[in-house]
Amino acid sequence: MMRPSGLGSGAPGRDCACCPRLVSFREHWRALEPEWFNAPVDSFGPADARLLVLGLAPGLRGANRTGRPFTGDYAGDLLYATLIEFGFARGTYAARPDDGLELIDCRISNAVRCVPPENKPTPAEITTCRDFLVGTLKEMKKLAIVVALGRIAHETFVSANGARRAQFPFAHGRAHQIGALTLIDSYHCSRYNTNTGVLTPQMFRDVFAQARKMLDPAPAKT
Repeated sequence: MMRPSGLGSGAPGRDCACCPRLVSFREHWRALEPEWFNAPVDSFGPADARLLVLGLAPGLRGANRTGRPFTGDYAGDLLYATLIEFGFARGTYAARPDDGLELIDCRISNAVRCVPPENKPTPAEITTCRDFLVGTLKEMKKLAIVVALGRIAHETFVSANGARRAQFPFAHGRAHQIGALTLIDSYHCSRYNTNTGVLTPQMFRDVFAQARKMLDPAPAKT
């Protein structure tokens, strides 16, 4: 497995060759669906945001097709509606990268930037792609809070900060202090998790309500 050539950068580039299995899968879908994005998906949102939402990887018919994180699949329906509700986005989410939706003080990225077969990246692929997360974190000079969607995103962020995973176990709704940053855990907003009741819309809203309260505490009453 190759190491990323652009260390320090948060963007892999359209033809990143770091992970042979993911490259092969990408080329397969470029041949099948030449109109799709079919490339590593960059972060979405302003680099000076205080909030980063970190997912697992692009969905095959979601971000891999559209080129924008969480755009075009069910997970995006819940995520973007929740971000709009708590003032982290404005506009109308229409599951298209040209829908005009804008993130406010929020950025979205993934632990793995390329779509993996069956949505399951290997441990080696997760480790390799972590360099791009490190680059993304370095770009975000005002970053204060990271919401990790799922265990892999959580563990990737912990490792990217040089911390021990055992010291910061994943648990939905739990907040961890890692250096100057706060990590808040959430179950991933996948259709499977919501259909099985592992994650309800209210549980998801509670996570972002917590993030909003930490970023902008209500002024004390006098």
